[in-house]
Amino acid sequence: MPSDTERYQDYRAAEPCSSRATEQGQTDCLSTWHLTVEKTVNRTSGRNSSYEATLTCRHSWRGTMSFGDPGPLLERLVPGDQVTATAWRRDIVVLSKNGVRQNTSEAPRDEVPMNAAIGVLAALVAAQAFVFGAVRLARPRDYEPFSWNPYGKRVLVTIIAACFGVGLPAAWIGILWWPVPAVAAPVVVCAAGLMHHRRRPRAAGGV
Repeated sequence: MPSDTERYQDYRAAEPCSSRATEQGQTDCLSTWHLTVEKTVNRTSGRNSSYEATLTCRHSWRGTMSFGDPGPLLERLVPGDQVTATAWRRDIVVLSKNGVRQNTSEAPRDEVPMNAAIGVLAALVAAQAFVFGAVRLARPRDYEPFSWNPYGKRVLVTIIAACFGVGLPAAWIGILWWPVPAVAAPVVVCAAGLMHHRRRPRAAGGV
């Protein structure tokens, strides 16, 4: 997470390369190249979706760029089109043509809070599975309330709600990533503890 944040900030601070920087082969600045579209792939089919453009430069260089979606530029490109490519740290990060720009998959993005939310969600789900599995192994005949219905289902719903309930606002506001696990994890742990405490008297009363 810290490295992704630093990379995004470096990219935002990068300036166009001077002629001297270009001659020296510096890569921390933004260089522009005029390329030709050889072919495009614009296929939407669920998990097998593919959005790519194969580009050439004076028959001396050939590369394929990937995109996250078809618009706004990729869907307009046809073989033979001339495009302007912006490169940063040896990666093509933007393609443009006639004022229409589109980021490639290599462009740094400010998605760190959501990445943190997904990571915390995966970690908490793994922790839930570990605890429930350990209880079942230790007490195969007396594992309540550590069962899927209703306690396990409620804990899972709480994990999803807490992670995205914190991650989405963090991404919209543009804050740092570390408050996401710092808030989501304690909320889930406290909620799971309260739900477990409320179920204990009922289970004892049933026995």
